[in-house]
Amino acid sequence: MLDDRESAGTFDVVVVGSGAAGMAAALTAADRGLSTVIVEKASGWGGSTARSGGGVWIPGNRVLREQAPADEIEAARAYLKNIIGSGVDPARIDAFIDRGPEVFDFLAARSPLRMRWVPGYSDYYPEAPGGRAHGRSVEPVPFDGTSLGAELNTLEPDYVRAPRNVVVTQAEFRQLHLGLRNPRSPLTALGVMARWLIANVRRRRVLVRGQALSAMLRTGLLRANVPLWLETPLVELCTQDGRVTGAVVRRGGREQVLVARRGVIVAAGGFEHDAVMRKQYQRAPIGTEWTVGARANTGDGIRAGQAVGAAVEFMEDAWWGPSIPLPREAWFCLAERNLPGSVVVNDRGERFMNECLPYVEAVHEMYGGVHGQGAGSGENLPAWLIFDQRYRNRYQFAGVPPRRPLPRRWFESGALTRADSLPELAEKIGLPVEKLVAAVTRFNEFAHAGKDSDFGRGDSAYDNYYGDPRQRPNPNLGALETGPFYAAKLVPGDLGTKGGLVTDINGRVLRPDATPIEGLYAAGNASAPVMGHTYAGPGATIAPALVFAHLAARHLAT
Repeated sequence: MLDDRESAGTFDVVVVGSGAAGMAAALTAADRGLSTVIVEKASGWGGSTARSGGGVWIPGNRVLREQAPADEIEAARAYLKNIIGSGVDPARIDAFIDRGPEVFDFLAARSPLRMRWVPGYSDYYPEAPGGRAHGRSVEPVPFDGTSLGAELNTLEPDYVRAPRNVVVTQAEFRQLHLGLRNPRSPLTALGVMARWLIANVRRRRVLVRGQALSAMLRTGLLRANVPLWLETPLVELCTQDGRVTGAVVRRGGREQVLVARRGVIVAAGGFEHDAVMRKQYQRAPIGTEWTVGARANTGDGIRAGQAVGAAVEFMEDAWWGPSIPLPREAWFCLAERNLPGSVVVNDRGERFMNECLPYVEAVHEMYGGVHGQGAGSGENLPAWLIFDQRYRNRYQFAGVPPRRPLPRRWFESGALTRADSLPELAEKIGLPVEKLVAAVTRFNEFAHAGKDSDFGRGDSAYDNYYGDPRQRPNPNLGALETGPFYAAKLVPGDLGTKGGLVTDINGRVLRPDATPIEGLYAAGNASAPVMGHTYAGPGATIAPALVFAHLAARHLAT
């Protein structure tokens, strides 16, 4: 209930969190004539969106209609319902599919949001009914951040560290990670450097991926005069007669009450950086040091919702990805697993999956059970990515170009190990020598034949996207034969947690009995995912965040 603490002001709408969901919600509310404020816990805005690839998976959006091969909305609907299964309300899936294109158009009209198709970036299950090998993902075009003025200084930093204006789009990364094995790589690199030179001469600040998406939405907020308060964490929600009427926030070191005449939209991200919640809901081994999500994501919005009676779902799951625990920050292992000359084994020295699986599914397999909730007898942790010197000479690895020495600190930390032979490597990382040698020998036979008879590596169009097209007959299979050999430790990292507040098709937060909590809405990783335990394709995290944030603000406005 409301109390006598100092007032921070009265608004129609209070939005908690400044990632894609929070900014989309605020843009929508402001467009409806509602006074709106965003409160952000961190000292920077953009949340995990700013650290991400910035892709958006919204079937039927205007960019896909103009640039991609013809697609049917009903095919996308069939695809989602097939891969998600029965764990998500079908009405939410329908709402996402049916309303997605109009939300995309709205954001493009109210902000400088400009996107382009990423050709060939396949759906993650392209062989499923309705799946598309050519992909449905779009990414932001490069954006000049200097238009934001001083606001640019508080943009959440990118996950990938690079010199100013040395930026790479998702489409460019595909060309560059193959090194000199790709004839397009030198031209792509020249294009990246030309963009860097032009930007520096013209005193621009080029942003791509999630940085660009965040900056575009933030520009829209500035045009709409929506205030964004940094370093203002949510403490608790205010209620009166069962309705959420505002929020207690901490601002300037003091707890203050923000009154929300229409309601509060929680878009504060997941709980990936909260050790207590991770241990409470998720399966060991788990930790806060393996995630690449924004550091302010400690579940504040989820706990506040639970405190007023909200239900939660999918708390055991995350937007997983096999990650290498490098000393400064875990490396989200995206393309490294798909390249020829590499294999993944468990602590028993055995292969246990198609190494090229979509990253969420790969960690489910690492945990050894469906959605990481198996009995434990088949657990495949720790896992190891094994590769040879030929692999290292050909391909980029964890951001390091081919042939360049890998940093010594990576080996000193234990994240990577090197040895002259496979038996020596097995001994160094504590694997059964005979098992590892046998696993690599069998894998090499598959590589020479071009067919993985155990796990089907290379059979899916998604596998091939990050493969080596010059490797024949299978772009994902190559033998490990050239020493020295390397082992990179793989842990269950993530882009953020999946579980959150249960919502309906309008983003209203629900109680365990499915009744709505009036005045309370949620979107993004603070809400339970419409994708369920799966992941439709590149950008299928940000896309629902945008869509349901918009729908929540529209419903709140009525």
